[in-house]
Amino acid sequence: PGLVEICLMHPLDVVKTRFQVQRSVTDPQSYKSLRDSFQVIFRTEGLFGFYKGIIPPILAETPKRAVKFSTFELYKKFLGYMSLSPGLTFPIAGLGSGLTEAVVVNPFEVVKVGLQVNRNMFTEQPSTFAYARQIIKKEGWGFQGLNKGFTATLGRHGIFNMTYFGFYYNVKDNIPSSKDPTLEFLRKFGIGFVSGTVGSVFNIPFDVAKSRIQGPQPILALMSMQGSRIVWLSSVPGGGVMLLVYEYTYAWLQENW
Repeated sequence: PGLVEICLMHPLDVVKTRFQVQRSVTDPQSYKSLRDSFQVIFRTEGLFGFYKGIIPPILAETPKRAVKFSTFELYKKFLGYMSLSPGLTFPIAGLGSGLTEAVVVNPFEVVKVGLQVNRNMFTEQPSTFAYARQIIKKEGWGFQGLNKGFTATLGRHGIFNMTYFGFYYNVKDNIPSSKDPTLEFLRKFGIGFVSGTVGSVFNIPFDVAKSRIQGPQPILALMSMQGSRIVWLSSVPGGGVMLLVYEYTYAWLQENW
């Protein structure tokens, strides 16, 4: 499911990143609208232009999901010993899982963003591994190199997971479950979808800051409305799917292991 989600949503992620790093709409190279961005990228960079930087998120997918959910369970269990109410346990455990997840994904994000903002033809830009070596050679592994934008990534993942898990589990427990498998599936998907929406609303400023820092844009400018809209479009659909896969997999493991 994670690979399918990446392949479906990556074109939106490319467009989102381009909007977030462009200087202003008066710049001749700036996109004027969402439609204009798709037309220009397809005309000047071809279909593969929408898949620039796709290798880093694919490589990061398995460790990212593993860290997200395993640390959430770990922090949730630890907080349980402190006798916190569920209303506080879930968002705090989510915050901890997001901060831990950010440590894992940030180097992949730096490489991904650098490749996404490259407007050359797909065949003319460096490969993922060549670009990563180039970053390490020029700037090293630190906060000016492969871990550039680390603080913004902490904010993005921390705020998203805190809102996402906190909203999902607190709301889910207050909406009656159904014995009908289809209705129960739709109930969980709907709550996950709304959780992704709420999480995306709160993490948009951090996502914009991350793209600006990790991309070639040195000057902080105001957030583009198109960019914020695409953050929502590229994050929300996966919200329902991700927690559905986790919940059903977790239930199966508990029953069989």
